[in-house]
Amino acid sequence: MIPHPHPIASVTSGGWTRVCALDDIWPDMGVCALVDGQQIAVFRLADDRLFAIANHDPHSGANVLSRGIVGDLGGEVVVASPIYKHHYSLNTGICLEDDTTVLTTFPVQARDGQVWLCAGQG
Repeated sequence: MIPHPHPIASVTSGGWTRVCALDDIWPDMGVCALVDGQQIAVFRLADDRLFAIANHDPHSGANVLSRGIVGDLGGEVVVASPIYKHHYSLNTGICLEDDTTVLTTFPVQARDGQVWLCAGQG
């Protein structure tokens, strides 16, 4: 089954929103979820760890980070923007090439095979 490229958040519980099934996100890939009017890039690593950051790349001005390449730079899990290749930490949202640029990060977790995120915190 091919994952839906742009899951749309659907169910909310206690500040958390279910965005898609875990299997909808291929390992080491990202998807974009629209939660409370915000585009949020959700990434799943090969070991099933999940990360969520703002989808907007401030260096290019485009909402593209969910389409970036996930990797590791010096032990830091990052996504490389598909436009200018800036690397953003998936843990902190900090741009490794410009530490004055920090993306919003969001709590995200898997529950019973579903991906949930909390867009109200960052």
